[in-house]
Formats: sequence, C-alpha cells, structure tokens
Amino acid sequence: MIRTVCVYAASSEAVAPEYADAARRLGRLIAERGCHLVYGGGNIGLMGALARAAHEAGGHVIGVIPDRLRGLELAYEAADELIVTRDLRDRKAIMEDRADAFIALPGGFGTLEEIIEVMVLKQLWYHKKPLVFLNVRGIYDKLMAFFGHLVTEQFIPASHQSLYHVCNTPEQAIAYLDICETTTPERKWMP
Repeated sequence: MIRTVCVYAASSEAVAPEYADAARRLGRLIAERGCHLVYGGGNIGLMGALARAAHEAGGHVIGVIPDRLRGLELAYEAADELIVTRDLRDRKAIMEDRADAFIALPGGFGTLEEIIEVMVLKQLWYHKKPLVFLNVRGIYDKLMAFFGHLVTEQFIPASHQSLYHVCNTPEQAIAYLDICETTTPERKWMP
C-alpha cells in the first residue's frame, strides 16, 4: 500500500505557469488520497507550490533539505517534518527510504539525477516501488525517445521500459498509483 509519495521537482520560479499548476494539483491530490508527501524541502519553484498545496489540502509534508540550502533560506519551514541533511547524498537516501512511490514533476539536472538514480536502483532489484514521470507539456517526450533509442541500440533491454510509467496529468499519476503493481525487471541482465 502506498502511504508516502516522494516527488522530485524543480526549484525554478521562471517556468511556465502550467508547471506550477500541475505541482499544486499533484500536492492537493496526494493529500486528498491520504498520503504523506516527501520531497526536497524547498519553498520555491515547483517544490514550494507542491508543498503548500499539499498543506492547504490537509496533507502531511516531509521536507528533506541539505544544510547548505537551508542556510540560504530556501527551506519550507512550515513542513510537518523538516529533515536537514549533511549533503545531497544523505537527502536522497532519506527520501528514497521514506517513499512508497516516486513521481518526477518537470525539473532540471537535480530532478533528473534523482529519478534516474531511483530507476537504476529498481533496475538492480533494490526496490519494487512505482516510478512516474509527470510529462507536463510533453517535457519528458525527448527523454522517453532517448530511452527508446537506448533500447534500439541494445544498451538496455526493452523490458526495462517497465521500470517507469509516463503520465500527462497529476490526476493520471495518482490514478496509476491506485492500480499499479510493484514490479522489478526480470533477472536476465541482457537479451
């Protein structure tokens, strides 16, 4: 059963309004589903929009932020739990451990690095938790095409595309969490 959803998201305030709207809708839906939100602890960008919306809908918000970023006054201090870590590696480990599922909102290098690491951990059988790319405005279309190219070039087997799911709306992402089955790739490494 999914009780805590980890969401990776951008800290940028310069993005199109549709991205922030999706973050707010996702935060609200996570809270309405009765799940806890664990995320990167920021008060800006999509992270801040997500956390505030979850709170406004009565949700429990767990922020995990490195000490360096908190020192820059970037933390969402209103979080129900604000975990301050030594560095980014500790932050990721705590978020991964606390989560029952992962959703990647649109984001930059940090968001990509976080969701890819969790996907690799699933690929190597460390967990069976669902992963969702929230493809707002087609932001992940080219990444998904690149994953397909990796299959074509035989860097990964086609079965590894089952490691993740792609949704276009927050509503689809939450609906997927309600029906998904926990899976891991077959033990056969390559075809």
